[in-house]
Amino acid sequence: MALRNYLVGEVAEDFADGLLSRREAVRRLGLLGLSLSSATTLLAACGAPTAGGTGTTKPGESVRFAGPAGELQGAWAAAKDPRGALLVIHENRGLTPHFFDLVGRFASASYSALCVDLLSAEGGTASLEDPAAAPTMLGNAPPERLLGDLKAGIDELERRVPDAKVGVVGFCFGGGMTWNLLQAGEQRLAAAVPFYGPAPESPDFSRAKAAVFAIYGEQDERVNASRDRAEAALKAAGLTYEIRTFAGAGHAFFNDTGPRYNAQAAQEAYQAVLDWYAQHLA
Repeated sequence: MALRNYLVGEVAEDFADGLLSRREAVRRLGLLGLSLSSATTLLAACGAPTAGGTGTTKPGESVRFAGPAGELQGAWAAAKDPRGALLVIHENRGLTPHFFDLVGRFASASYSALCVDLLSAEGGTASLEDPAAAPTMLGNAPPERLLGDLKAGIDELERRVPDAKVGVVGFCFGGGMTWNLLQAGEQRLAAAVPFYGPAPESPDFSRAKAAVFAIYGEQDERVNASRDRAEAALKAAGLTYEIRTFAGAGHAFFNDTGPRYNAQAAQEAYQAVLDWYAQHLA
């Protein structure tokens, strides 16, 4: 056991020093007997490699704040000198350790970031006995509740980062919720970045004001089927927008803890997102 713990520590140290990607670190920890949940929690505590691959980023902290129907949970990271504030919307597995890392990564790039746990009403993602239940719970949640919780997240960002412009970035399910915020006419958003998120059936973004950078993976045929109607609605609304499809990448290519992770596409997308925010938030 002592030797195993030593080997686990070696993997964690190599990850923290930027010698291993998250995906490779998770794989090696799995070979050492750690579950995916235990491995990602351990790596979150170590800090995440920065976009350049060297040094570390401090992960976000757990926070609680008021929501429309009770207390909400979330992951929060404050930038030292914020250029803007970001609402991060998680995937359909809920507020996993990956998103604690991601808010920290954005904070290191000078954007204070908050990821709302959209399973707060169910006790929070971390309380689930079966993580596989998260997609079903999110699918059963009333859309009005989800939007209300996200709007409360914007309220919290405005409280924590007063006078800053607010942007949003969402992934998979969260990308779809990003489109839904635009559909709902959330005018406090200055910039929006949906990563491979399905657009609404009949999108109407005429009440939105955000500059939209929509990201897709070339191999993500299911979500890409909604790309044309999303673009048509963006044009009709007269919004500033850009759509970029990353060659060779599939669905969820940005998540470095998942099997579809594409390192090159993820790094290029991250830099493109920062460039978009520099133009429309800073």
